[in-house]
This record gives sequence, C-alpha cells and structure tokens, in this order.
Amino acid sequence: MNSQPTQNDSMLPLMVDIWQQTLNWQPDEKQQRQFQQLYSLIVAGNRQLNLTRITEPFEFWEKHLWDSLRGIAPFLGNTLPITNYQLPITNPQVIDIGTGAGFPGVPCAIAHPHWQVTLLDSTRKKIAFIDTLLDQIGLSNATTLLGRSEQINQQSQYRKTYDLALIRAVGSASVCAEYALPFLKDGGLAILYRGHWTDEEAADLQPVIEKLRGKLESIEAFTTPLSQSVRHCLYLRKAG
Repeated sequence: MNSQPTQNDSMLPLMVDIWQQTLNWQPDEKQQRQFQQLYSLIVAGNRQLNLTRITEPFEFWEKHLWDSLRGIAPFLGNTLPITNYQLPITNPQVIDIGTGAGFPGVPCAIAHPHWQVTLLDSTRKKIAFIDTLLDQIGLSNATTLLGRSEQINQQSQYRKTYDLALIRAVGSASVCAEYALPFLKDGGLAILYRGHWTDEEAADLQPVIEKLRGKLESIEAFTTPLSQSVRHCLYLRKAG
C-alpha cells in the first residue's frame, strides 16, 4: 500500500485559517502530510473494507480530522473557555475505544507526538488495516489492541492504566462511560464525543458515572465549521 498521494487521489484542504480560528492551533508541514497520507490510505482501504462513508475531502476534513481534534481542544494550547483539564506533562497514556478506522485516536496521535495512544477495536480486519496505516504514516507513538472494551477494561494490565480515554460513535453515553471509566487512573479524564445532547440523556448518564466513581466535569456544545452541525463533547473525571 502506497502512503503517498497519487494523481488520482483527492487532496485534503489545508484549512490553515479555520484550524487557527476554531482551535487556536494549526498542523505543521509534517502533520499536514500525515493527515493527507491518512486520508489517502483510508480512501484506498475503503475499497476492501467498510471503514467510513465519509470520503469527500472537505467532509473528511471536518467530520474526521477537525471533529477528532475538537474533542482534545483543551490540550491544543488554545484559549477556549475550558478549565481544570490536566494531563501529565510528558508521555500521557491515551486509549481510543472503538477506534474503527482510527478516529479520533490517529489524528490525536498526529497532533500530539508525545502522547502514547492505544487504538482499541474488536474487529480484527480493522486492527490489521490500522497496523499497516501506522507503519505507512510513520506514526510510532500509536499502537493497536484487539478486543472488546468491556473485557479488556477488566484485565489488570489495562484497568486503571490510562490518563485519557477517547470514545466516539460507540453506543449511548451511558454505555460509553461504562467502557471508558474503568480504563482510567484516578484523576484521569474520559472524553465522550456526541452529536445532539438532551436532558434525558444527562439523567440516564448520571447514575452510571456515580456507580463508576466518575464526575461529569463539563459539557461543551459547538458547531462544526463547514456544515454548522451541532456537536457536544462530555468530559468525565475519574474520582481520586
């Protein structure tokens, strides 16, 4: 599999101004190149695997790249009104639960080369694809893990191991919390990527996170920069 774009590949938009305006961050040349390689590899892999329905360049940029990094906006050195988010200064351990085609974990690993990112999924073909993708992109700070999160998070080598857990498009918020919180060290943070958010969902979530010694620290509502779609990120803290 060739990691370099060919003449037949569509090119991702750079979106330098929008990165800066919305996240007060922008990728450097190496990161832009890795984003393009990621896009080209997923478009090619989609011909054999059902990785994503989102393959048009601008839509891919917004719904996969920008959306992935909006969740970790507190850690992109920006001035958004988000407080009390803390991670270790060096080499935080991060897990992306149900990574699928590698989102949000791979863009986060590209944006933060000092993060150690584990990409967890239960589908062997997707994990094999991501292994090839990481090698082609040259992303040495990300590794894969095959298994079901509700089983893996009970194993001693993974339980209470991670500083940050990311979970996107994997069931209800309550299910996401049940998957994510056991992975976290005391004081660790889970980021749940959601679409619309309702009071009913919040009521369902609260007893689950209390049972798991979690606390809902913040709910961030925002709109995506191109399609103006409504999104939310929930930040759950594992109690110390």
